[in-house]
Amino acid sequence: MTGYLLRRLLQMLPVLFLASFAIFAMIYAVPGGPVAVLVGENASPEEIAATIARYGLDRPMLVQYLDWLGHAVRGDFGLSLHSRQPVLGLIGERLPATLQLAVAAILVALAVGIPVAIASAVRPNSWLDRLLSGWSALALGVPTFWLGILLILLFAVELRWLPSASRYVPFWEAPVDALRSLMLPALTLGIYVSGIFARFLRASLIGEAKQDYVRTARAKGLPESRVVGLHIMRNALLPFVTIVGLMMANFIGGAVVTEAVFTYPGLGRLVIQAISTRDYPLIQGCIMVILVGYMLVNLIIDLLYAWIDPRIEYH
Repeated sequence: MTGYLLRRLLQMLPVLFLASFAIFAMIYAVPGGPVAVLVGENASPEEIAATIARYGLDRPMLVQYLDWLGHAVRGDFGLSLHSRQPVLGLIGERLPATLQLAVAAILVALAVGIPVAIASAVRPNSWLDRLLSGWSALALGVPTFWLGILLILLFAVELRWLPSASRYVPFWEAPVDALRSLMLPALTLGIYVSGIFARFLRASLIGEAKQDYVRTARAKGLPESRVVGLHIMRNALLPFVTIVGLMMANFIGGAVVTEAVFTYPGLGRLVIQAISTRDYPLIQGCIMVILVGYMLVNLIIDLLYAWIDPRIEYH
């Protein structure tokens, strides 16, 4: 397992290298580049030339990239063009909020999606299965921004139980306040993702229920709850875990629409703000952090496979 883990970490290096080059090169694909942001629209040619020389933008692109990469490896992504604060510090302020929302949304999706999938798979093609499948389709079809607005109107405006605007409160500092702030955005994301979870897990459960080992377990007289919970469920988890990991990785990238609806201070909103202000160092830093998050989640998923199914061995 250790050797496999080291190989996977080493395999990440060329991917990160190529991705970092592509991220840096996109600056040169944008009309005006960072100079237009640094000097403003009404700058004189002398000011533009002085800015280019000050930031070393007159050097070859490869030289600039290697200089940026050398600093990025040490965790220095430069200063934000807009706020003049370190990029890594700005990302560090938003990343915990995004991770907390992602975990809360995944928990909501699992709490709803797993029971729905099991109830549908136990009695396929029954009226309950059709009803729950219709609910899954509805959960997938409803836009998250519209669902978020409906939840705000119900729980914040009419009932006044929860705040309409969410803020980041660390769960370990104030659990009640954190839950109040997280409830609406987590429900918005969780209900949508629960439809995905329910569909994938249902299909996986039905496929596993047709296997020979399930008929053997039933022939031995095992209770149906044990057959489903111990045998079918465990083998159906492998593809399901992949979907859960992908959704978690997507949330790390930022649930942009949901964060915008609830004014939640997550990484997604930071990326949108950076794009709108053409803050190129901040955009580069955010994309690199999101990419690393994706790769780490995929690595964790692979390691979970061996825990779920002991037959899988990594050498």
